[in-house]
Amino acid sequence: MNHRRPTMRPTRRQMLHQLGAGFGSLGLANVLANAGLLSHAQAETASPLAPKKPHFPSKVKHVIQLFMPGGPSHVDTFDHKPMIAKHAGERPKIVDRRSLRNTKNGLMPSPFAFIRHGECGKWVSEIFPNVAKCVDDICFIHSMHTDIPEHAGAILMMNAGHLQPTRPSLGSWLVYGLGTENDNLPGFVAMSPRAQPRGKLANWSNSFLPGAFAGTYVNVHEMKPDAVLSNLVNRDLGRTEQRRQVDLLTKLNRMQLERLEQDQQLEASIQTMEMAFRMQFAVPDAFDVSRESQATRELYGDTEYAKGCLLARRLIERGVRMVQLSHSIDGYDIAWDTGHHDIKGGHTKLAQACDQGIAALLVDLKARGLWDETLVMWGGEFGRAPTSEQKNGRDHDHYGFTVWLAGGAVKGGFSYGATDEFGLSAVEKRVHVHDLHATVLHLLGLDHEQLTYRYSGRDYRLTDVHGRVVRDILA
Repeated sequence: MNHRRPTMRPTRRQMLHQLGAGFGSLGLANVLANAGLLSHAQAETASPLAPKKPHFPSKVKHVIQLFMPGGPSHVDTFDHKPMIAKHAGERPKIVDRRSLRNTKNGLMPSPFAFIRHGECGKWVSEIFPNVAKCVDDICFIHSMHTDIPEHAGAILMMNAGHLQPTRPSLGSWLVYGLGTENDNLPGFVAMSPRAQPRGKLANWSNSFLPGAFAGTYVNVHEMKPDAVLSNLVNRDLGRTEQRRQVDLLTKLNRMQLERLEQDQQLEASIQTMEMAFRMQFAVPDAFDVSRESQATRELYGDTEYAKGCLLARRLIERGVRMVQLSHSIDGYDIAWDTGHHDIKGGHTKLAQACDQGIAALLVDLKARGLWDETLVMWGGEFGRAPTSEQKNGRDHDHYGFTVWLAGGAVKGGFSYGATDEFGLSAVEKRVHVHDLHATVLHLLGLDHEQLTYRYSGRDYRLTDVHGRVVRDILA
């Protein structure tokens, strides 16, 4: 998009005129929209976050991404491969890949027992006993693959569809395409229990999309309603007085409208200030889990990741379009990368931290009537090889890994695709990350080839020039 830029540096008075005009216009538009005095088309024009019609009808309105950065081992969680134990220590040609490091010890059996669960008879590792109870509601994609076995690039690929931090994130694309259903909260919220995932801002960035579509990050460990609001609340003025300020700026807007120069960066700042004004009254309710019943809090458990799962449900219940909840441990942004040296200890600890909360989320969504309108997505940026690294660990594996989806829009108790007999490479019904993104957009009523944004002389989309919808998993 091309915007006119002033050829001379604006004066302070001109900046105040522009700020007053934009802020007032946005404030007035929201007041009129909330009062029902604007048509739907006018409301959409006035607020970039206003709800928008999808390309085609869909029941799904929200996405909860349970992101496991660091690469959880699929052959130790949800992709049971008994042939590994049968050929332990061997190096069959099928697993002798040059891109895998330190695999001279050959195939390493999983240290965990796999048990069949549900009517579908799904094999699940013992470290996920609670998620295992939900397998009849889960769609497992065992044939995922991606472009690179390196954390930073693969994390960006999973969250933004590109190996470099130059593209909008999945959540930003969703808010751009659909808006949000609560204009007092961000359309896209990213959370983690401790450290931000590698790449940090790029994982929830709007990049070249307008600033209103950027994700808002919350650290669950440090999260208290008052802390979240520390930079939002005007402690000197009440709501009425603040609203009067906006009304005054609206009056200035009418006087200065003809002088306003459109500026994307300035408009993004204006939208951020308006959102901050509204958030200070909505955040205490949305982020205060003490308002939940004792039974609900016990259902989720007391880990920080479980708290994040409960917050995710509270946010989508209030109309937030997408919540990304990344797993992390203190000081370590790619928690599941402990698999390099200690699959048994590392994966056990990490699964214990999130298993109950994830299962509770699925149960709670059903109980509250949110199942059909919510898509839950679990997985990391890649998996781990069936061969041994440092005796008790596994190297990265981008050739094949598992992601699972849950919600009323996908088939429950269903497994799609497969890796080879040892779990190294996707060989049956292969699904690339671009295909996963195309499918997620489709489930929310968006055609990934039509959801585009023109920037720097070309049309961009989440899936670039790739991607196909995996229709076989649709309910």
